[in-house]
Amino acid sequence: MKAASIMIKDVPKEDRPRERFLKYGPDHLNNQELLAILLGSGTKEESVMTLANRVLMHFEGIKLLQNATIEELTAIKGIGSAKGILLLSALELGKRLNQYKPIERYVIRSPEDGANYVMEELRSLTQEHFVALFLNTKNQIIHQQTIFIGSLNASIVHPREVYREAVKRSAASIIVAHNHPSGVRLQGA
Repeated sequence: MKAASIMIKDVPKEDRPRERFLKYGPDHLNNQELLAILLGSGTKEESVMTLANRVLMHFEGIKLLQNATIEELTAIKGIGSAKGILLLSALELGKRLNQYKPIERYVIRSPEDGANYVMEELRSLTQEHFVALFLNTKNQIIHQQTIFIGSLNASIVHPREVYREAVKRSAASIIVAHNHPSGVRLQGA
């Protein structure tokens, strides 16, 4: 006799994995619930939660799942190529995030460092460009953006344009600079 599987539609809405994710965040879900969200659906005979549980039992938890192959996944009833590829893609993204090393960022130690960073780029431009450098708390450049492109000798910028990007990037400080197309002088503030 086969054990009855409770279908996800029969589970109260507030107890479903997606709804719990939205209400509490991913860190409040167990491995089975997270896997069920990735799988998306179960089969006619079993719920996505039951399928997720079978996958975890097959791989003895998530540790061995990280080395699963497409053949191993598709050998599990209810996991076809599409679900297998989705799971392996999620696992690969997780591996890449785990191995990610932030790039070395340019550090501003003086006004000259800021000027030198943008000088070559701005030197040859034929219109006035107003550029902002956004720095983190270690004075490393986290983003550079041209805020406004003016005419040959004028550039009008509203502070909100600079600060909007600074807030968006969570910048600790800002350096602004603009070129003088009529000469090679560069000013920073």
